[in-house]
Amino acid sequence: MSEQTVTGTNVYDVRPITEVLAESPLAWSYHHTGRPSVSESSRVVIRERAMSGQLILRGGAIVLDEAVRQVLGVGLPARPNTLSQDASGERSAQWLSPDEWLLIVPGGEEFSLEGQLRKALGNAHYAIVNVSGGQTLLELEGERATELLMKSTLYNVHPAAFPVGKGVTTVFAKSNLILRRPTENRWELVLRRSFADYLYRWLLDAGEEYAIGVDD
Repeated sequence: MSEQTVTGTNVYDVRPITEVLAESPLAWSYHHTGRPSVSESSRVVIRERAMSGQLILRGGAIVLDEAVRQVLGVGLPARPNTLSQDASGERSAQWLSPDEWLLIVPGGEEFSLEGQLRKALGNAHYAIVNVSGGQTLLELEGERATELLMKSTLYNVHPAAFPVGKGVTTVFAKSNLILRRPTENRWELVLRRSFADYLYRWLLDAGEEYAIGVDD
């Protein structure tokens, strides 16, 4: 049996400049379900970080950590179910499994980031998959955000069990997503595009008693 060696990788920019405007995964939901305004009585606020850049990175922890630090300025979290962020909080790396991490950056940076990482990693054994088009990110803030989460997931989100810097993959409203707590007052939900409308409507219903509002 002959051996074959892969000498190169084709990398494609999945968001080229075109005249067709990209739409948020929740564009249909905003039009058909509505977007409750944030008011003084709102104790939970939803904010979508649409079109964020998201990459799945797999490989050996040591070599990947060196490349990510060099390119992104953030080290890969070594402990399970944790995340690390840059000083701005806009770029993060999250542990998903012993050899798998999720990188999230502002939209438009993901293609360049992928190219820089591939260059830094050279001939190392790794995999990088751009999942930006298949996922979106929702932020939850407010004094009742934790209570809303308690109504939606079986995972223990009490501050004692879910401190700042933790992130887990869990069941949420009969679907699944990545739940993160990057700051004391903000939660993040990283979810599949196909579940976006369902989970948006779930959150509006579960948060109605808290006068939930959607921030532009």
